[in-house]
Amino acid sequence: MYYTFIFCALSSLLNAQSHEEITLLKIPSGVLEGTLLLPDSLVYKNKLPLAFIIAGSGPTDRNGNNPMMENNSLKLLAEGLANKGVASFRYDKRGIGESHIDSLNEKDMRFSHFVSDAEAWLQALKMDKRFGAISIIGHSEGSLIGMVAAKKANISGFISIAGVGNKASQIIEEQLGAQPEFIQTLSEPILKQLQEGQLVEEVTPMLYALFRPSIQPYLISWFAIDPQEEIKKLNILILQGTTDIQVGIAEAELLSQANPRAKKVIIEGMNHILKPAALERAKNLATYQNLKLPIAPLLLQEIVTFIRKLE
Repeated sequence: MYYTFIFCALSSLLNAQSHEEITLLKIPSGVLEGTLLLPDSLVYKNKLPLAFIIAGSGPTDRNGNNPMMENNSLKLLAEGLANKGVASFRYDKRGIGESHIDSLNEKDMRFSHFVSDAEAWLQALKMDKRFGAISIIGHSEGSLIGMVAAKKANISGFISIAGVGNKASQIIEEQLGAQPEFIQTLSEPILKQLQEGQLVEEVTPMLYALFRPSIQPYLISWFAIDPQEEIKKLNILILQGTTDIQVGIAEAELLSQANPRAKKVIIEGMNHILKPAALERAKNLATYQNLKLPIAPLLLQEIVTFIRKLE
């Protein structure tokens, strides 16, 4: 795969931090865009630690936002790291935000594309002489992407935030378990066939949004990745909030059991978007639209401590 790395522009200092907007040009199909956030000086005596932040699933952009919510969770994380002397890079995944891929077609998407994009960014950033140890911070689905990319790019450390320990197919099966029994009955053979790597030609309209033919190749590629196998290979910090209503603590336990060398920290009162929140669903979801609410302080503290140990 052919990539060109371009530093597009260096902005003025903002709030004692420096932003660089970066384009990773993927020839010939389009561009991937990201933001490098540096601590308060452009002149460094020592190489900076760098955190490479990968957003979660769906149309979530580099800041942790999507068309349905705006909370700046990942932007706030990056700014918090900069305040602690840690540089960070976050980016829009292909087809999301400012990362435009010409003629992007859902049926051609594979999980491996997100991994190879992350790996390309990492290889480019490793050539930047300002940076020392690089750590990956993967949030939600970004955790699984980061696990695979970390090994491929030979990265020093990995931080999983709200990452799942089960295969994606098992997660979907559990979610479907909350649906009426007839939905479960209809879904079971479809899931089984996709897990075996086989496409399903006919899908009932009731399940079309989840199992439409165009998304099936991606699902097959995603289902094939086992986070419990990937995590065995990494120097890892596992972070999980107690008020996360999307990913439960049990997922963090599975990851921890798969890698006895991992450090696991359960953060009391932190929800899926890294912010302090009540467990009650309405109050929890209200934080998803709150730009002013800061991220959980312990989250930042644990990440910085882990990254500093890699220097």
